[in-house]
Amino acid sequence: MSGTASSPRTTPRTVLISGASIAGPALAYWLHRYGFAVTVVERAPELRTGGYKVDIRGAAVEVAERMGILKDIQRASTDMQTGAYVNDEGRRIATLPADIFGARVGRDDEIMRGELARILYDRTRADVEYVFGDSITSITPIAPLAPTTSITSITGRADDHHGSTEAAADGVEVTFERGAPRRFDLVVGADGLHSTVRRLTFGPEEQFVRHLGAYISAFSMPNELGLHREELYHAVPGKLICAYSSAGDPAAKGLLVFRSPRLTYDHRDTAQQLALVEKAFDGIGTESSAAGGWREVPRLLEAAHKASDFYFDGMQLIEMDRWSRGRVVLLGDAAHCASPASGQGTGMALVGAYVLAGELAAAGGEPEQAFARYEEQMRGYAEVNHALARKFAQEMTVDTRRQIRFRHLMMRILPHMPWKNLVAKKIAEDVQRGAHAITLKDYPVPGRAARPAPAAARPAYAA
Repeated sequence: MSGTASSPRTTPRTVLISGASIAGPALAYWLHRYGFAVTVVERAPELRTGGYKVDIRGAAVEVAERMGILKDIQRASTDMQTGAYVNDEGRRIATLPADIFGARVGRDDEIMRGELARILYDRTRADVEYVFGDSITSITPIAPLAPTTSITSITGRADDHHGSTEAAADGVEVTFERGAPRRFDLVVGADGLHSTVRRLTFGPEEQFVRHLGAYISAFSMPNELGLHREELYHAVPGKLICAYSSAGDPAAKGLLVFRSPRLTYDHRDTAQQLALVEKAFDGIGTESSAAGGWREVPRLLEAAHKASDFYFDGMQLIEMDRWSRGRVVLLGDAAHCASPASGQGTGMALVGAYVLAGELAAAGGEPEQAFARYEEQMRGYAEVNHALARKFAQEMTVDTRRQIRFRHLMMRILPHMPWKNLVAKKIAEDVQRGAHAITLKDYPVPGRAARPAPAAARPAYAA
């Protein structure tokens, strides 16, 4: 690998990354710095800049600082000031600082997902090959020293295993929907919950998905409520409705969550997804509805139909025994999706990219040792945040109006209590434990002085 003392190669190793959201470009940034030649392929025809707000906490803040993008994130911060629960008429029942809602402390920040994607893309576009409007269709190990030998693609069947043939493969042959086949030394699946690379390498996603009992939809909408750095929440049994507007954005965002067993639908069919949301919220907020509900809900549903950035998916975990096979490895949601309920997915993507690239550099680009150490570093971090997701997915929606009234009462009296700071700290404690559930190693970058080794002790809330 070019630029590292541990590798005898004189040409850089080539890496194909599938996915140009957060994890993929973050990994591309680090791999380029370590001397790898990186290609990123993305199914969308251009960079996707939509999405909801995401948090950068704990270890992810440190990674962002090491990347040199922390100030960019701070400049693009949502700068949310308050959060409030509203009644059916939209009157604010209880208002609290937004950082309490977001469980943010210290240098933690919040940014729109699309803004973070743009920052990462701008940092890498000059050094990384981006291929938009294409996707991988097959991944085939290349047998070493036997270019004419017939080989079998990785299929993910039950009899596939990480055996000597895959481990010794001299790269992989990749075919695409549109582009010509190409050879790479390594392939990384950073293509999200519904990862194509994971399906091709390990098998159908149904083996790995754990449904948390709820679905979420997010979309842009006109800011007819006149919101400014404020988020409004409304709850009905089994459902949560949110509208917010962040700094610098004249539009608002809508968020609809509803509890449901796992549904069957095409995750690329927006019309199907809109129909599911319509059914879930049918009648909510209308005068004829026995269930009542915020009067803005019909307008949110109308906005969802008109939005160009409509998003819908299940609150789901991805649980796998291993994240790599041969010269293919998974990153971010493709490997260990913790669902939006955890509030940690973006942070885990940034941290995972840092760790994977660092371990590949330390191993001279050889995958077997690097992938094992990457998993060793990340596994506990992912498990802690999976546990948080299970907990928070249950708490996002409540079963009865009595429970909703009790929550409103607690929020209304909290600002007036002498122990409010202790309560706020307790609210943030679980989230912060997940955000700090990894101690970052230092991976020296060519031409950069090594940082001091990280302290052994962690903050008290991460113990």
